[in-house]
Amino acid sequence: MTAPDDRTGERLTTLEIRAAEQEKTIEELSAQLAEQWRTIEGLRRKLDLLADRFLALEERTAPEVPVTKPPHW
Repeated sequence: MTAPDDRTGERLTTLEIRAAEQEKTIEELSAQLAEQWRTIEGLRRKLDLLADRFLALEERTAPEVPVTKPPHW
């Protein structure tokens, strides 16, 4: 039979191991989140640049539509 102090020590060790594992997991998740955020920001900048280029191209290639009165005027 294990003495109460031995069980308490084992439980404490188990809790310390779990706390250390959770801390490591939190740090890994935080690093992944930071990397994903950098990726998203880079993609957002590229999308903004592409949207600007598309709008500029669209403006250059759009035909000039003359302003005329409809026939019924």
